[in-house]
Amino acid sequence: MGILEEIKADFKVIFERDPAARNKLEVIFTYPGFHAIVFHRIAHWMWNHRLKLLGRILSHISRFLTGIEIHPGAKIGKGFFIDHGMGVVIGETSEIGDNVTIYHGVTLGGTSFSRSKRHPTIENNVTIGAGAKILGPLTIGSNSKIGANSVVITDVPPNSTVVGIPGKIVRKEEFPIYPDLEHNKLPDPEERLIASLIEHIKKLEKRIDALENEIKENQKDNLNVKIVKTR
Repeated sequence: MGILEEIKADFKVIFERDPAARNKLEVIFTYPGFHAIVFHRIAHWMWNHRLKLLGRILSHISRFLTGIEIHPGAKIGKGFFIDHGMGVVIGETSEIGDNVTIYHGVTLGGTSFSRSKRHPTIENNVTIGAGAKILGPLTIGSNSKIGANSVVITDVPPNSTVVGIPGKIVRKEEFPIYPDLEHNKLPDPEERLIASLIEHIKKLEKRIDALENEIKENQKDNLNVKIVKTR
């Protein structure tokens, strides 16, 4: 697929995934996420055709204009959508599949000084919530959702929902819905843990109350026995 076809696909998905997009001119002139991916498509072509310095310069200009930093070496599939976009960072060896959606503040970062693969691989149809950090040469499986502000440092299998720091898999679905813009409706494992602890404490309190009542009854019985004997 050529650059123009990729840009057309990126443009089309905006209207599918952003209900605020009203017309083509608005998207063309006011969507920094779209501007950033257009710049990247060109910079990536330069990077692959021995024009690495020009590619870096263009990506730097894009960062200045959009607030989105995408290394020209990053591989990004068609239908890529950055919503809002400010503060997004995508590292050099990142690989992103088709129809991926990410929100502002997302980082696809590296965890090594080596010149080998050191950034994440994001497979098809993945949604990454605002502020999420995905670090290292790990893989996020297709159709997964990464909750806002999660920090992911291990591989995520397909069809999974991940939340927390560090990220934990809290749900796996056989037939996930994509695109799923309701990325706020995610289970909270800490809330579940606290609720479980509270329930356990309530059960313990009931057992303690029962034991205290039993002890009091035994004490009353012993006292009555003593009184009868003294008589």
